[in-house]
Amino acid sequence: MKKSTRLSLSMPIFVVLLFTGINTRAQLSAALAYKPERTDTLLNYPFANNKFTAFTTPDAKALSVYDQEDELELQKTVATNLSKTEERKQLMEYLKQLELGNQTQSNESKNKTLFKFANLFARLKLYPLAMKCFFKTLQNGKKNAHVNATDSTYNTYDDFNYDLPITTKDDSLTFIQSQQVKNEKSERTTYEHIAGTFNDGKTAIAYALLFHIKQPVPGKRKIFVLSNTGHAYITLIKYNTDSTYVSCSFGFYPKKDHLFSGTPWFPSSSSQLKNDGGHAWDEVIGKFISKKKFDKILTLTKKYGDVQYHLNKNNCTDFSLNAAMLAGISISNTTGSWPLGHGNNPGVTGQSLINGNYSNTDGHAATTLFKSINTSVAQ
Repeated sequence: MKKSTRLSLSMPIFVVLLFTGINTRAQLSAALAYKPERTDTLLNYPFANNKFTAFTTPDAKALSVYDQEDELELQKTVATNLSKTEERKQLMEYLKQLELGNQTQSNESKNKTLFKFANLFARLKLYPLAMKCFFKTLQNGKKNAHVNATDSTYNTYDDFNYDLPITTKDDSLTFIQSQQVKNEKSERTTYEHIAGTFNDGKTAIAYALLFHIKQPVPGKRKIFVLSNTGHAYITLIKYNTDSTYVSCSFGFYPKKDHLFSGTPWFPSSSSQLKNDGGHAWDEVIGKFISKKKFDKILTLTKKYGDVQYHLNKNNCTDFSLNAAMLAGISISNTTGSWPLGHGNNPGVTGQSLINGNYSNTDGHAATTLFKSINTSVAQ
């Protein structure tokens, strides 16, 4: 975008005030409680054709507190119990029993429950546990495909020939992470810190990526609201053979060189990476990936640590879309226009996720993609 040399000094003051604040550094989260009228997340699951049936553990004599059907009430219960040792242990035991299932419980019913908890943990920003629950639905899908030897989707699950069991280590790791994500402020980080997080000296068994969008107005295609332009960021997860895991959530930001840098008038700016572990989101899509793809995404992150930010062609959404593409996730219809500029942005990209404008580019079925829409109230 070229700067106009004839910018009128008589431009109305309110326009200057409006667009001075339009920069992707804002990345504001909604502060008010929000409960949009949007499609039930469970409907994104391919087997969710019937009403959800609460799961009871194999030897349970009574319904568990975690058998609640209302997702928001269940989320509040889990969020409250994460800081309580005994209640957290009960949650882990419930998940282990859910993982094992029972003879009378259908795979469809178990998968609905697992998918429900995957959504719940994603909303609580406990992404490794969320993807573990989602992984269990993939394992069940592989078992179902194996039963029907002629099922053409069987090869879809060939990459998932490992296991990610729920163990006692999830108890302590979940508690630690639940405390870390309470800080919603995104602090500056570096590629070296991100890469170092995954150099934990342990052998990996699986990797995953999540692509997050925070729209300026949840569920709407609006590109900005005053200084709120939304945000896009990613989460990388490494699962180890000893049942531990490490993860990083981070995004690409402008580093203000002056008042107008990273705005429609001066779209270029120095850049920086920030830790987005506690950042809010409205839509997320993710998948399990190979080590090769994981390493490529880290290489991309290193590259972005040394490039200029540009509002129109190299912003937070561009970085996140590039990472998603390396993971095998393609999202279409992501661009829109704003005064003096045009490019990828969170508002339009989030709406594309809601509308299903995405695909799995590595040949796997869409059922291997985890997608969630955050309908929870503000914490």
